[in-house]
Amino acid sequence: MHTRSLGMPLGILISAGMLAAQSAPIPARISERLTANGLKADVSFLASDALEGRGTPSRGLDVAAEYIAAQFRRAGLEPAGDDGYFQTANFVNVIPNTGMLRLAVESGGKQIAASFDHMALTDPAALDLAGAAAYLADSATVDQARAEQVRGKVLILRAAAGARARVNPATLARLRPALVVTLTAGAASNAGARLREAGAEATPALAVWDPEIRAVFDAAKPGPLEATVSAHIAPPETVPVKLHNVIGVLRGSDPALRDTYVLVTAHYDHLGIRGTGPGDHIYNGANDDASGTACVIEMAQALAALPERPKRSIAFLALFGEELGLVGSRYYGRHPVFPLAKTIADLNLEQMGRTDDNSGPRVGIVNVTGYDYTSITPVLAKAGAEFDIRVMKDEQASDPFFARSDNQALADAGIPAHTLSVGYVFPDYHQPGDEWPKIDYDNMARVDRTAALAVFRLADSPGVPVWNEANPKTERYVKAQKALTDSRP
Repeated sequence: MHTRSLGMPLGILISAGMLAAQSAPIPARISERLTANGLKADVSFLASDALEGRGTPSRGLDVAAEYIAAQFRRAGLEPAGDDGYFQTANFVNVIPNTGMLRLAVESGGKQIAASFDHMALTDPAALDLAGAAAYLADSATVDQARAEQVRGKVLILRAAAGARARVNPATLARLRPALVVTLTAGAASNAGARLREAGAEATPALAVWDPEIRAVFDAAKPGPLEATVSAHIAPPETVPVKLHNVIGVLRGSDPALRDTYVLVTAHYDHLGIRGTGPGDHIYNGANDDASGTACVIEMAQALAALPERPKRSIAFLALFGEELGLVGSRYYGRHPVFPLAKTIADLNLEQMGRTDDNSGPRVGIVNVTGYDYTSITPVLAKAGAEFDIRVMKDEQASDPFFARSDNQALADAGIPAHTLSVGYVFPDYHQPGDEWPKIDYDNMARVDRTAALAVFRLADSPGVPVWNEANPKTERYVKAQKALTDSRP
């Protein structure tokens, strides 16, 4: 091996090389560290049969959490949980008891008992009601009901034409009914076991398609009703469960801004093992969402290796239970590790690997849910230009999918938050065939580099992202962000 070149000492050559690397632009340094092979290594492990689909809860999910913590440790992130990198969440698995289920309505001096075969327990919680007042709401207008009209009463929820009857969890928490009865056009299923935070209050819910019960409410106007409701739901069985969000932080460099945060999130759970008999029953969840989790891991390692830190801190969160209804992110929203008032943005990474979307090939693009909702999108677009990635709005899916991933829990708190994804629905979506060899890792690397550069720039900027007040769909988020801003010291 030669130790000299052109008469220059080796030490001078090494120093010159190090200086050149340090002076390279941020995008080039991110590209050097964030590679397709690194992403493939993460996804192929997280989506392997050995982890059995990472159901919530399961042994495979716990193994995945340990793996993510190990990668955060390798990157040198500060642990930010109550147990190292783990934020421990105490839950119970609630197993419904439908054996003594009863519902009766009294109207016009006549009592009508719902047939057991024409109702289903959709959210289990013990209940005994006798002659309780009732309030009727349409699914399209239930958000407008006043708390004093509904609190402690039975909320009868009627679907608008062609829509499913549902009530937003935040609305349910505000109204606090004793029971929700959803009137359905057809049969519904009794709930299976479901997770609930230990000690949390639960609102029991029934779906009812009994024709006599429906006839009482079909012609009624929304609002307080003359009818009264009696119901009995037996106490469910509960089994304690410990779950974990995995959290590490890359501390910022500015003394005035290092205690403010940009979040990077992804869910690491999937659907576990389902079904019996011949064939593959492991729902590996490679694209949904081992790909997003791998992007969080590799982004953390790439940004932690940069010679300079951004002004603000960057927190990396791998979240449990998204497939069960954003359970892990909503838990974080109720129990934030970093003050929500000091959290300026969240980029959530979901389905980052498959380019064979049902709508056609998705190479060289990344979608943003709620594209027009915040000032973050231009930052993403500028970062995408560095890596030949077009940041786009899917006109059909961008807004509808905003509420379908973990960004929603942060948005509800007022934090500007989006989900990035290469596509929305792909072959094998929520099927056992979503396996790691089907991912386009070269494209995935370019998309993750785009996200990494945008995160760095958001964290390095003295400015704070804001919701787009001109968009009527952001009204509640604008109000929530203002409340956060007003709470800052």
